[in-house]
Amino acid sequence: MDASSSHQDSLPLSSDALLARLDEWGLGYRLHEHVPLRTVEDAKAVEDQFMVPGENALRLKNLYLRDKKKRNYLVTLEQSREIDLKALAASLGANNLSFGSADRLIQHLGIRPGAVSPLAMVTGVDQGVQFYMDAAAQEAEVIYMHPLVNDRTVAMPREDMMMFFERIGCTVNWI
Repeated sequence: MDASSSHQDSLPLSSDALLARLDEWGLGYRLHEHVPLRTVEDAKAVEDQFMVPGENALRLKNLYLRDKKKRNYLVTLEQSREIDLKALAASLGANNLSFGSADRLIQHLGIRPGAVSPLAMVTGVDQGVQFYMDAAAQEAEVIYMHPLVNDRTVAMPREDMMMFFERIGCTVNWI
């Protein structure tokens, strides 16, 4: 099964249900539908279709990681940031970081590979996933991310994203 909205009803929380919850909470976002995006390169190829020129925006890449103590992490970084897993592990206070499996991803974040997003913490917070976000997000006006599927992107004002984390009880650790 792929990570597109055509399979969203097989997720613990569908993309439609997440968007309805954002609406219910009065959180702002712009929704964009597009071809499924599996990589940062895929995203860069289509972002001109919906990016607002001159907007102070942050586009993301997300890593679902696990350490040798079986702790789970969602690390969200600016999409062009280089990653050194050993240095990242040291900054997280973790040892032997590796990428989590597709099975663990659905279990701990309720999503499939290709749709990893900070919005998945809606499930991750109850599963004990620790969330780390690039400090660059504190300067952005708008954050672009997937709403649990990879053929949709939401552009959410930073303040609304932070209110989302507050609503779900998610601690944001800045890195």
